[in-house]
Amino acid sequence: MRRKLPSFALVLLVALATAGVAAAANGGFTPVQPESPNASHTQSAYYLILGFTAAIFVLVEGLLVGLVWKYRSRGRARTVEGAQVAGHTRLELIWTVFPVLILAVIAAFVFYELPSIDSAPAAAPPIHITVAGHQYYWQFDYPNGARSLGTLHAPVGAVVDLKVVSPDVIHTWRIPALGGKIQAIPGRVNHTWFRAEKPGSYDGQCAELCGVFHASMLATVRAESPQTYQTYISKTAATTIGRQEWTGVCATCHGNLGQGGYGIAIANNSTLTQASALEGILRNGVTGTQGAMPPVGDTWTKAQIDALVAYVKRHIYKAAPLGAGSGG
Repeated sequence: MRRKLPSFALVLLVALATAGVAAAANGGFTPVQPESPNASHTQSAYYLILGFTAAIFVLVEGLLVGLVWKYRSRGRARTVEGAQVAGHTRLELIWTVFPVLILAVIAAFVFYELPSIDSAPAAAPPIHITVAGHQYYWQFDYPNGARSLGTLHAPVGAVVDLKVVSPDVIHTWRIPALGGKIQAIPGRVNHTWFRAEKPGSYDGQCAELCGVFHASMLATVRAESPQTYQTYISKTAATTIGRQEWTGVCATCHGNLGQGGYGIAIANNSTLTQASALEGILRNGVTGTQGAMPPVGDTWTKAQIDALVAYVKRHIYKAAPLGAGSGG
């Protein structure tokens, strides 16, 4: 019993160490619940590969432990060789052919699922939305010219075709519940699609290291009723774009209230109230002794710049006390 106690303790410690992972969604080992047909087909391929790899892992580790136990020293002196095992032609043929068959099955199944992953259903014309990856936010342009930042709005049940681009560096668009990853590459246009099956918010993040604030480059797809979607792109997007620009772009570096963070404090900087000066910074970026700022607004319209100026004048800018510097 004493000899078995250390082994039991080791198993118990491993179980406790992995309990958190096992308690996570999907046990922490599988994709999130798919909410789009392409994500469902991707998950089917994942589970097939997982089944084969899990079975192979159990088989190999089981044989390893069994052989270690069978051919243990049993008190034999270190200078004495253990039992010598000759080759086994049939076994060697089996472990050569069997992996080839497994790979053939996986490849056949993946190629069977690939058209359903790559190609959108042709039942209805899709909604075309442009997704632009910027350092460090996502920008969405809708068919009617409306624009949103950070959160993409889409009607439930509609096929949404995404045109994925980038004006600066490589990013990767990924919303796990709605499909696989697709890169946003400067000078190149990529496409992907999804069809949200039910209302809700589906979260994701840039999956390509794109700079110091890569971890803050979050994204959300909000699937809503067709009426709510139409209201958003026809009215709400335009009236909230200033707030979206501040919270989704400026506050990432400068803090929610302009108090400073990675970037300098700007709440008392009068440049916030000067549309032409602020536009120059947003379109051209800044390089100086206090750090570099990418041209985050190089694709923004004049209306967007004006909306940001109006928002910061009302909610962020606080005139510096008399005798204090401007904070520039």
